[in-house]
Amino acid sequence: MFLSDLTAYQQAFEMAPVGLVISRERRIIACNQQVCEIFLTTPESLTGASFQVLYPSAEEFERLGQRIAPILNAKGLYSDSRIMKRANGQYFWCHVSGRALDRTQPHAAGIWSFEDISAERPVAEHSLTGREREVAAHLLEGKTSKMIGKELGISHRTVELYRAKLMRKFGASSTAELIQRMLRA
Repeated sequence: MFLSDLTAYQQAFEMAPVGLVISRERRIIACNQQVCEIFLTTPESLTGASFQVLYPSAEEFERLGQRIAPILNAKGLYSDSRIMKRANGQYFWCHVSGRALDRTQPHAAGIWSFEDISAERPVAEHSLTGREREVAAHLLEGKTSKMIGKELGISHRTVELYRAKLMRKFGASSTAELIQRMLRA
């Protein structure tokens, strides 16, 4: 017996090895079971909710939304690794990729994938601000202060200040040591 195309697509969505979300105006329209397992929640809790429930803070949700809109508009695709928040309040590293269905309206509708990478990159127990988490994520990707500043819309000197704060919090004397400590934390 052959599955209808619609049934096959639904089954592929549900059985995908990564978390998948269909979005509209930064709200979750549909999600698969894998995304619920990653975020320790249920489809009922996520369906209709704002993506904000998955972020460590409302500030990070807003700031990232502003940052990714022009990228989605230009490329139609976006991808990064960031700290997200499970339903139980636990922070974890997550790789997020998304595609806007219409580049001219990047938040209007899209499909997003979520992959828990916390086994490779545990979250430090240090209390970090939202901006420190963003800078840390970019440092772990090997980006320079200038590259980070450009992506975050801040000066490279401001990035260096955040790097210095991170080094103090992690007790590191160099960027290389900071990265090692963040990866071990």
